Amino acid sequence: MPTGTNIRTYFNGTWHDGDIAVMNAADHGMWLGSNVFDGARFANGLTPDLDKHCARVNASAEALMVTPTVSTADMVEIVREGLKAYAPDAAVYIRPMYWAIDGGMSAIVPKEGGGTGFAISLEEIPMAAPEFSATLTRTRFRRPVMEDAVVNAKAACLYPNNARMLAEARDKGFTNALVADALGNVAEAATANAFAVKDGEVFTPVPNGTFLAGITRARHIANLRADGVKVHECVMSFDDFHDADEVFLSGNMMKVTPVTAFDDTNYQIGPVTRRVRDMYWDWAASTG
Repeated sequence: MPTGTNIRTYFNGTWHDGDIAVMNAADHGMWLGSNVFDGARFANGLTPDLDKHCARVNASAEALMVTPTVSTADMVEIVREGLKAYAPDAAVYIRPMYWAIDGGMSAIVPKEGGGTGFAISLEEIPMAAPEFSATLTRTRFRRPVMEDAVVNAKAACLYPNNARMLAEARDKGFTNALVADALGNVAEAATANAFAVKDGEVFTPVPNGTFLAGITRARHIANLRADGVKVHECVMSFDDFHDADEVFLSGNMMKVTPVTAFDDTNYQIGPVTRRVRDMYWDWAASTG
């Protein structure tokens, strides 16, 4: 079942109206999980960092030994063509995807030089209202390391672990989970990167190979530093988040999500969180 509405699908070189079938039962991606995707946004008439998201899906494919077949520049143009069917004020989730078609060595490894499936899904999904917020709790599930999983890719096979983090959090009455890495330090939330604010300075877990340091995360860091705010990428404990003045999440889907509780610690939606959101859309508007 799709998440959004008014879906368009790019497949086999053309745009189609609706959520069409794109994969066969024997495709390597169907039964062995060689699927990667990325997510960008069309909102306020803008597509912030679309080129970076298209470039990352190609890098993700290579990490799963799937051969990417569409250049970043071509992918951007395909997306822009597909978006012409939407109203200028629509909010659209942009999802390019690859998967291997042919199996190679013992069928498990995608066949070198074999076929690659490619599709783009566009779905209207509203941006969150400014007052929308998240609540966090801890989870027993952790982020894997490179030796265990392809954590350097935005790979579909990683998301069942995220799903059980979310399910555990929601069973406890929270909307998301703050997740540890293998050493017990904070890595990110189940669905987004995490930031804490203390005494006007911003802290976020240092990328250590257990999670994707997001494109939107990097944009927030650059905007904050350009605005004169000190941003620290460092090893962070759960206590650091309990002690914070503000906490917010960063992800492509909603860009900035304020956090109002982490277990029994409560926060106000503070000035830094609001400033981060404003700076993001100011930057996006300035780049067209």
